[in-house]
Amino acid sequence: MQTLKKLLESHRFEWFITIIIVINAITLGLETIPAAVAQFGGFLNFVDKLILAVFVVELLGRFAVYRQRFFDDPWRIFDLVVVGIALLPATGPLAVLRSLRILRILRLVSMVPSLRRVVGGLISALPGMGSIVLLLGLVFYVFSVMATKLYGGAFPEWFGSIPASAYSLFQIMTLESWSMGIVRPVMAQYPLAWAFFVPFIVATSFTVLNLFIGIIVSAMQAEHEEEASADRSALQSEQELILSELRALRADIAAMKESGRSQ
Repeated sequence: MQTLKKLLESHRFEWFITIIIVINAITLGLETIPAAVAQFGGFLNFVDKLILAVFVVELLGRFAVYRQRFFDDPWRIFDLVVVGIALLPATGPLAVLRSLRILRILRLVSMVPSLRRVVGGLISALPGMGSIVLLLGLVFYVFSVMATKLYGGAFPEWFGSIPASAYSLFQIMTLESWSMGIVRPVMAQYPLAWAFFVPFIVATSFTVLNLFIGIIVSAMQAEHEEEASADRSALQSEQELILSELRALRADIAAMKESGRSQ
């Protein structure tokens, strides 16, 4: 069992699984090309089943090694879910699940440490991002009500209701055709409309959305510092173990010298 554990945790095996995932991504992409399916359909199907079998064998090996501790690692649970979806029958009402096979490519996240750090940072940033989403929702609601009252009569397609106003303001927030597409036509009838839309863009695109970036960057930095701290702790523990062994070795040598002198 120790041999299997060393194999599963070795860098060579991780690289092997990573290459398998990349190959699987290529084959699944080729299945969307009719010409490739017509010429290599059988081969692509065989490769897909072979790769799925490799993933299943890998998970079974991890089950055998870690047993109940298998579920202690969220990344192993993630791999289990992704591979489990691929094992579901893709016929009848479940035929839509066939398209979910592409989720197997997400296993690349669990195999690459840098990607794991990024995802970990994003997950740790979710609480702070939730507060910003709430703030952004309040800003959108206030401006949607104002836009509906101010411009709904003249531009019912864009601002005729609160949902329509919210969608139009979302387009403006993303800065996609906001000036020539929406704001300038509105300003043709309401010359002072810029006094409404410019503060909205400043409050959302240039302020609130940048808070998302700040929180994510802070979470990424905290994740990196936590991992660096863990590495330093492990290195310090290893150094202390080496020093204790050296002290014990010196004590043994000193004892041997003393015994030699006494003789």
